[in-house]
Amino acid sequence: MGNKNGVPVLREEDIRTFCESSGLSEDQVRQKFEVFMKDHPTGKIGRKSFRKILQEALSYSKNPVKDVAKMEKHVFRIYDTNNDGYIDFIEFMVVFHVLSEGKPDDVLRKLFRLFDVNSDGNISKKEMMRLVKDLQGLSTTQGSRENLAATAFKEMDRDGDGIVTCEEFVEAVLNEEKVSKMLTMNVIDIFIDK
Repeated sequence: MGNKNGVPVLREEDIRTFCESSGLSEDQVRQKFEVFMKDHPTGKIGRKSFRKILQEALSYSKNPVKDVAKMEKHVFRIYDTNNDGYIDFIEFMVVFHVLSEGKPDDVLRKLFRLFDVNSDGNISKKEMMRLVKDLQGLSTTQGSRENLAATAFKEMDRDGDGIVTCEEFVEAVLNEEKVSKMLTMNVIDIFIDK
């Protein structure tokens, strides 16, 4: 995205790139940009606005989340791909498209960012525990948070090196490892459950 006289504008190169990756027409991309700008005149969504959007989306979820603020900080990481503290139109649309229409492995690669709390490219046992604790209420199975986190981590950490890579994460979920898949599917419900 660019700026013209301090106002965010969608550049032709952004439109072409997004059309190619999403399958949307140029007119559809422009319309979506107009709606985005109407709702977010600065061209960016900050954490506070994002929390309101997420709170509204979660109000329709069949899996209630006890603390939307904790959930927001995890979900925000998925969208804020350049880690600048804001979500711009391109970031929002790319992630939205991948999560709603992407191939399963592409969706899981985006969701990996939610599990990778410190954004270092890996999931540690501590990160898994924190995420499971913060997402309490999403789980539809019984059991302690510690057991749930430990089981999911063990399923994902294929090589037993104490960290889970993006590839290990994707593989565990696609191979339908029980707890890994359950955690991930409950997170996906946030995005597709209307």
